[in-house]
Amino acid sequence: MSLVNIKIEGQPYQVEAGLTILEAAKACGYEIPSLCAFNHGECNQGSCRVCLVEATGARGLVASCVYPVNEGMEIKISSPKATEARRRSVELMLSNHNKNCQQCDKNGQCELLHVAQVTGAREGVYEGVHSETHIDTLAPGLVRDTSKCILCGRCIARCSNAHGMGILGFENRGFATFVSPAENRSFVDSPCIQCGQCVNVCPTGALMEQSEIAKVDAAIKSGKHVIVQAAPAVRAAIGEEFDNPVGTPCTGKMIAALRRLGFEKVYDVNFGADLTIMEEGTELLNRLTNGGALPMITSCSPGWVNYAEYNYGDLLPHLSSCKSPHEMQGAVIKSYWAQEKGIDPKDIFVVSVMPCVAKKAEKDREQLVTNGNKDVDAVITTRELAKMIRRAGIIFNRLPDEDWDQDIMGDYTGAGVIFGVTGGVMEAALRTVYFKLTGKECEPIEIKAVRGHDAGIREASLDINGTTVNVAIASGMKSAKVLLDEIREGKSKYQFIEIMGCPGGCINGGGQPYVRSCFMPNEADDILDTYKEKRAQALYSEDERQVLRQSHKNPQVAELYEKYLGEPNSHKAHELLHTTYAAREGFNDVK
Repeated sequence: MSLVNIKIEGQPYQVEAGLTILEAAKACGYEIPSLCAFNHGECNQGSCRVCLVEATGARGLVASCVYPVNEGMEIKISSPKATEARRRSVELMLSNHNKNCQQCDKNGQCELLHVAQVTGAREGVYEGVHSETHIDTLAPGLVRDTSKCILCGRCIARCSNAHGMGILGFENRGFATFVSPAENRSFVDSPCIQCGQCVNVCPTGALMEQSEIAKVDAAIKSGKHVIVQAAPAVRAAIGEEFDNPVGTPCTGKMIAALRRLGFEKVYDVNFGADLTIMEEGTELLNRLTNGGALPMITSCSPGWVNYAEYNYGDLLPHLSSCKSPHEMQGAVIKSYWAQEKGIDPKDIFVVSVMPCVAKKAEKDREQLVTNGNKDVDAVITTRELAKMIRRAGIIFNRLPDEDWDQDIMGDYTGAGVIFGVTGGVMEAALRTVYFKLTGKECEPIEIKAVRGHDAGIREASLDINGTTVNVAIASGMKSAKVLLDEIREGKSKYQFIEIMGCPGGCINGGGQPYVRSCFMPNEADDILDTYKEKRAQALYSEDERQVLRQSHKNPQVAELYEKYLGEPNSHKAHELLHTTYAAREGFNDVK
């Protein structure tokens, strides 16, 4: 590593060559006001001009987020010229911004407001005509409001970096520029997979999830039996909304909060995850022994399913026919649970708390209706749950640790917990497939070859009783595309593939708490690099604490099969727990 000598505010420092001024300043203990530093610099065009500084060797002021340091450079951050320039940059953005902050869903997490406060930006300095506003509320998962957009380009970069897609882009030029899908289409008229990664990186409220809080409120007031179920990744992140360190597991307090919000029953989607493994593992074994499209690909992630339907219609037979865990559990609640409780399914309203924005669209799929009833009626994100908790005046960190309702579907195993991490579905499935093939439990129980929190491709080969099973794991569609193209070309060596829509899996879903260094003063400087790992560890540690760690050992799942479903992949199970897919005409590569 080569070093260069620089000066910041007259003080000498040695820093790594190749760093930008913004990065070098951070390493030396200076926080230059910026919009990209808070989110891995994904708006790396230097277009917002918030991070302007003076630097020797440059003509005038430079954007510190893109300008590299060099030997002997002297940098002035707090000079009157730099300070005034940064303030005016923010004032210009505010002049074309919808400043109805009180009604904005990003209130309290708005980076524009943060830099306005830091730079001392004044309201009303520049007045004039505002750009034309474009609002899209048609998509079930996403809302776009260009009146709040500052044209930073973060959303465009994230869509490309995570998925290799270009759903969002700059339309028009100059003062008329705005961000949207091509030709200002709605998200529903574009091949957007509804993952919500763009929402996670938007510094303002220009991109948000479609809120379903009002729908849940109405259901509770209606007198229906409102049942809530929460996904495993939610417990690993909900505490961040209440100033707990990233990676703090808050399962018990989350359950207590849900009860106090008025839900009649509080269940864990881990039960549905265990059920998914029984169905998916059996489906894989059937394909291996009796023939079927291989490799089989997991179907838990609705963002990934959307991508497949848009872009790989010819490969849909490779997807497992299993519904996702919360949809399975919703179907069970409105059938077996309703029967056991003597309740008409029409009087049951199922709410899923998810780390995922794409689940909002998933619940509306016509294939996810059982006996005329939607399996799941409403989906709220981790962030929406936090809003409901704060609105109710609940002091989250003072809540007691409570347990899930234990009747009929209260049990779960460690295998269900790790569904929230990339590689977790694969590991959970292999624990059960190993048992099915050998009659013995997998030792060691942790299959660490498939673990890892970063996006990319991981692979492993397992010898199970003489049968070699080659597996691969990918998260983010940019990585998934590599595996899918291999299948399409007939070059795939795998029997089983797990694909997650969001990089890192559900722990990094589009509905999870925002990770912003500017609003997390108690976290280490590397939090943007470590938050996925910390959330993942919260789930792995819960798996390790469980007495039962294999889905086939869940006693209530076994009872469900004995009393109602018969056996995994039975005719009854297929009616209730499996689904179909269809290529999205007009978007697909292969018609």
